[in-house]
Amino acid sequence: MQIFQTALLDALIDTLKVLPILYLAYLLVAYLSHSKSGGFTKFLNKSKKAGPAIGAFLGCVPQCGFSSVMADLYSRRAITLGTLFAVFIATSDEAIPIMIANPSFIVDLLILLALKIVFAIFFGYLVDIVLNFFERKRKPYVAEPILAEELEHTHDHCSCHSHHDGKGHCSTKNIFLDALYHSLNIALYIFIATLFINIIVEAVGLDALTSWFGGNVYIQILLAGLIGLIPNCASSVFLVELYINGGIAFSAMFAGLCAGAGVGLVILFTKNRGKKELLQNLAIVGLLYAFGAISGIVVSLFY
Repeated sequence: MQIFQTALLDALIDTLKVLPILYLAYLLVAYLSHSKSGGFTKFLNKSKKAGPAIGAFLGCVPQCGFSSVMADLYSRRAITLGTLFAVFIATSDEAIPIMIANPSFIVDLLILLALKIVFAIFFGYLVDIVLNFFERKRKPYVAEPILAEELEHTHDHCSCHSHHDGKGHCSTKNIFLDALYHSLNIALYIFIATLFINIIVEAVGLDALTSWFGGNVYIQILLAGLIGLIPNCASSVFLVELYINGGIAFSAMFAGLCAGAGVGLVILFTKNRGKKELLQNLAIVGLLYAFGAISGIVVSLFY
């Protein structure tokens, strides 16, 4: 019971910490969706070529709010797969605040962020280029309107007095409740996933998990990548703390953080549903692990 209570409290705290970022991200999406100048669809169509670059910088925002939001948007096919990978690879979850709290590792943090942006942009564009090369005969990529149905039926989801203008747009005052609804929806999935992972961590113990790592840097990289795939901030905390205490090399920590997308993977499997989509999700997880491991190996050659 004590393990469950501790895991429950930690899950609640982790969810509350990421909620503000989720809300701000969805508020931006809702604002662009309500825009009379063309909304989020035009914005994405104009910026899709810059998607991986934009995603790389968004992913660097502490916590995993943007990885969750972008996984949701990918399920709506509003962003490219390369953009999704860029966000996932750039996401560091709790690594940034932990390293900031240790001033002697500020240089390492700056190197970490710089390398993450570089690898996120590289792999993001690589994925889009490869997909475009093999799918030239596919229909032209057109971003779907984000939150289109929700905007037409806001009153079905929120207890607000929504009204429409003559052109069918909801009034701008509804974007706050609209963003809140989506943020709470995603936060629920985050809470459930975090609670589940926390119970495992509390039951097994960090010492037992630490013993999995050996002295070989390449084994560390491969194992850290697996740890990074755990959809919870505990994985990033574990990897950073292990590095700070000399348990693993920088390249191993880097591989794990590149493979880690926070709870973004949970949202991906939750929102991107269907038999075909399940195979896509599994392929994304496999590629994310591969990209993280490759990044770690490359970094190990010079740092």
